[in-house]
Amino acid sequence: MKYYPIFLDLKDKNCLVVGGGPVGARKAETLVKCGAKVTMISEYFSSVCDDVKKISICIEKKYEKKDVDGMFLVFAATHNADLNQQIKEDASRLNILCNVADASDSSDFLLPSIVNRGDLILAISTSGSSPAMAKRIRQDLDHQFGPEYAQWLRLMGNIRKKLLSSGHAPDDHKKIFHTLIEKGTLELMKANDEIKMNAVLGDVLGKEYTYEDLVSSRRDE
Repeated sequence: MKYYPIFLDLKDKNCLVVGGGPVGARKAETLVKCGAKVTMISEYFSSVCDDVKKISICIEKKYEKKDVDGMFLVFAATHNADLNQQIKEDASRLNILCNVADASDSSDFLLPSIVNRGDLILAISTSGSSPAMAKRIRQDLDHQFGPEYAQWLRLMGNIRKKLLSSGHAPDDHKKIFHTLIEKGTLELMKANDEIKMNAVLGDVLGKEYTYEDLVSSRRDE
């Protein structure tokens, strides 16, 4: 295995994207969705960056070595291969990980194809061998895993929170969640069958656990 799979918490982390074209825009948008503080630098920003300008700091200027200072991650996404390599070298000197667009051999990490269903994140990588195949697999998984997975995971997360708040031992959760899976709660979610879902929740957890309350509650409250 060439690469080490990892999911990073980028909330409030400073990330730099150098390049104002479609590639840079896509990288910036994904970073913002993950809660990162994104700075984009480019001598020119194309129209695809119009939306990105509303959610990140965009500076129209030439890249300078000092721009990588204090960054958690750096993305070199210009059309100039030599400049991209210079950005990579500047980041490496400061032990900052850098992704170079369309140059997997020069990158410290690769960006996988992603299927996102709320808390369910499926990441696909071919280690740079075939981005086209990674895209094809993502499309297959996109059809296989529908929006019900996001709703179901929200339900399970809120159940876990309620159990913990009631003093329920975390070690006992495993059996409960296995039972909920075996009783077809995911299929009931897909069918939007609230009556049967409430019956299952009541049977496994007790009448105080209702589908309506659990899916509407927020885990960060």
